[in-house]
Amino acid sequence: MTTSADTATYTEDFGALADGSPVRRWTLERDGVRVRVLTYGAIVQSVRAPGRDGSRAPVALGLPDVAGYEKFPAPYFGAVVGRYANRIGGASFVLDGRTHRLTPNEGGIHLHGGVRGFDKRVWDAVAVPDGVRLSLVSADGDEGYPGRLDFSVTYTLGPGGALRLDYRAVTDAPTVLNPTSHLYWNLAGADSGSALGQQLRIAAGRVTPVDAASVPTGELAPVAGTRFDFRGMRAVGAGYDQNFVLEEAAEEGDGVAAELYDAASGRVLTVRTTEPGLQLYTADHFDGRPFGPCAGIALETQHFPDSPNRPEFPSTVLRPGEEFVSRTEYAFSVR
Repeated sequence: MTTSADTATYTEDFGALADGSPVRRWTLERDGVRVRVLTYGAIVQSVRAPGRDGSRAPVALGLPDVAGYEKFPAPYFGAVVGRYANRIGGASFVLDGRTHRLTPNEGGIHLHGGVRGFDKRVWDAVAVPDGVRLSLVSADGDEGYPGRLDFSVTYTLGPGGALRLDYRAVTDAPTVLNPTSHLYWNLAGADSGSALGQQLRIAAGRVTPVDAASVPTGELAPVAGTRFDFRGMRAVGAGYDQNFVLEEAAEEGDGVAAELYDAASGRVLTVRTTEPGLQLYTADHFDGRPFGPCAGIALETQHFPDSPNRPEFPSTVLRPGEEFVSRTEYAFSVR
């Protein structure tokens, strides 16, 4: 074990994929919070955080071994997904007058980077102060995307055990990019059953409505008077898979995008991000293998779905000579 700055960090072997590729696990611990990250998929395997009584519990859904992640890939448990999180309609987009056809993996839709997105790769990992940096190279033409992409995500623990994700990328040709972390949260405990009823606030006055294929229509609809109004803290119900337009996201990422609260344990999760959107997903389609319906709540910080086909949305284009930079922080407290 090594102590890097104020975070205790150590790494260990964590088995191998079916093809024999070795996987490592990194553990970060600070101020009562412990986070475990895998080199497979840059997956956050577990997060343990204290409750009101001081007892620690796992608050993020994860699986005990690599075989489980290969067996259950579709939920994207704790993984970094890319190149493009969420959906691109028609599995294609036009950039600089050229049509790029992506791998369709949800009917005719491209979802979460395609058949073999970032979540199904083994990443390189190096220690950094207070955490670990994972990186990979996505080749030109990968799942249909143009340009070679050099991409990294850095996981660090800050004061109070706040988990920070810093994304960076450069490209050698114009492309689009929209990564996110697909963590599922259950502040009562990952093994406690449904997360519904936990209290949620989202700093968003509008959403991006979707069509029958869950692709945005291009409209920005107000949440007032609808089931999407989480501007005040209220209980989460079932049936959400929706992108919210954040009001407080800023370049510095200081604005609170969302807050989740479990009254029984007293745990509070506060989400801050530099991203303009947040996808609320209540995992209604979980079927008990290995978690039941609504066992976790995903709060995916992101740009909007289908932005490459929606010039009215914030741009996700990355060009040579530019650097993609994005940050999201998950802070833990009790109430």
